[in-house]
Amino acid sequence: MTSSERSGKRQRLIGGPGIVLVWLYGVMVVGAVSRSVFQISTEFDKAPLAYSLSAVAGLVYCFITYSLVRGGDSARRAAFVCCALELAGVLIVGAWTVVDPSAFPDQTVWSDFGMEYLFIPVLLPLTAMYWLRKGVLRQQQPESAN
Repeated sequence: MTSSERSGKRQRLIGGPGIVLVWLYGVMVVGAVSRSVFQISTEFDKAPLAYSLSAVAGLVYCFITYSLVRGGDSARRAAFVCCALELAGVLIVGAWTVVDPSAFPDQTVWSDFGMEYLFIPVLLPLTAMYWLRKGVLRQQQPESAN
């Protein structure tokens, strides 16, 4: 536990560019969750894998948003790990939908690397991981100078 967390003050992750990341992840939460809830409740038998993956994507986006808002070292690490898992999911599902489109009778949030969402699903975790990593490096520099 860092001294800032012990004193009850968490370093917020949503300053500067973090605000944009939280906003974009929030939009993705609404898009993925609302889409999957509608599809699962109305036509789940049509494409259960695709709709389930959209629901998982929504939950991942929700957790990342929460971690970014929560702040602190453990939240930063959790957000980074989730972003890496999100990126892996986007790349795997994206490649799968290109190689074997018949496996997905309907689109997921991550289909075709997020093309239906302006490629935000593949760009967002890359941007977030860069920003989170940059913040960790910036945090460590003053400590190493002491």
